[in-house]
Amino acid sequence: MNLIIVNHHAGSKIHGMVYRHYYFAREWVKLGHSVTIVAASYSHVRSQNPKIDSAVVEDEIDGIRYVWLKTPPYKGSSLGRIRNMLAFIARFTMNGRLVVDGRIPDIVISSSTYHFDIFSAFRLARKHRARLVFEVRDLWPLTPVMLGGMSPRNPLIMAMQAAEDFGYRRADLVVSALPLAHEHMQSRGMAREKFCYVPNGIDPAEWGKQGEDLPELHREVFRKMHEDGQFIVGFTGAHGLAHDLDTLLETARRLGDEPVRFALVGSGSQKERLQESAQSQELANVVFLPPVPKAAVPALMSTLDVLYIGLKQQPMFKYGVSPHKLLDYMMAGKPVIHAIDTPSDMVSEARCGISILPGDADQLCEAVKRLIRSSSEDLVEMGERGRAYVLANHDYRVLASRLLACAHR
Repeated sequence: MNLIIVNHHAGSKIHGMVYRHYYFAREWVKLGHSVTIVAASYSHVRSQNPKIDSAVVEDEIDGIRYVWLKTPPYKGSSLGRIRNMLAFIARFTMNGRLVVDGRIPDIVISSSTYHFDIFSAFRLARKHRARLVFEVRDLWPLTPVMLGGMSPRNPLIMAMQAAEDFGYRRADLVVSALPLAHEHMQSRGMAREKFCYVPNGIDPAEWGKQGEDLPELHREVFRKMHEDGQFIVGFTGAHGLAHDLDTLLETARRLGDEPVRFALVGSGSQKERLQESAQSQELANVVFLPPVPKAAVPALMSTLDVLYIGLKQQPMFKYGVSPHKLLDYMMAGKPVIHAIDTPSDMVSEARCGISILPGDADQLCEAVKRLIRSSSEDLVEMGERGRAYVLANHDYRVLASRLLACAHR
């Protein structure tokens, strides 16, 4: 069977984020299918973009055929980003023959955030009598309207809305990583029977092999904390406005007399401000560390006692959330403090930590103190339950088979 995945921002193990379709494609290739991923040559979410010197370049990574479409670079949310989008759509529309290259598709998956490629994906699927899958990983344009404050009458938002509605009406299957997204999708014209929930996943092999060691800086910091008998609450990843890290700093301030340290590992737009805030409050129990390579994440998390994930309260979360960070936390086998207000609370379902309301320093203080006072056996059991839950429900091998089964129903 031949599959074509269209995702402007698709990445790989070489290029970095976004990984979702790389993992799906790799599993489908193992099953004997041919998979082509069509992506833009430049995306701001990748750590490394491919270097191409012509309009269309073909590549192969782990048996997956990548077709890179040349697009201009950009910075921030600018007109350059819109030009990048339009260039990708134009090249995809004009180069359908090169994209297919004799591999007549059985399934075409359209999965770019802004949805404009759904029109060309629809024409490609209908031309070859293939099944069309419309994947909506984030609810756009609802997200920039509700979270970014953009007007629904903004021309770009209206164009995105038209593309989204078209996908819901004309696709054979609609896939989302959000378990309750169908409630929004049905309000935009999707028939309920088209919906298939396929969450984000993990590759167990990445956790079962020896990855990279921690950088020396991180090793020394955590070694000293352990020697001093400190309980370490860790946060890893982007330090953004949405991640409710000010509440974590307020909790650190209140727990200054407890044997606990808070380690924030990563980078992001708010890191400098948070560091200045911690310094002005003289928070000796907080340390900021640079990010580590993806291969060193298991080693990082093994050194921490508890992991914190938080997102500021948002009405969007009524449709569920599927953060990759939480899957990593649970795979690490560590208890999790989950400060996200959503019906899809995996931590409560797996019984692998403590769930609290976001922005509530009182609840966060109590959760940390409760875990400090827990026995090592209880902490290990919590972590093991989380790991077992992810292996049972979020293994990419299982999810890849689920998506194909949905596409053929």
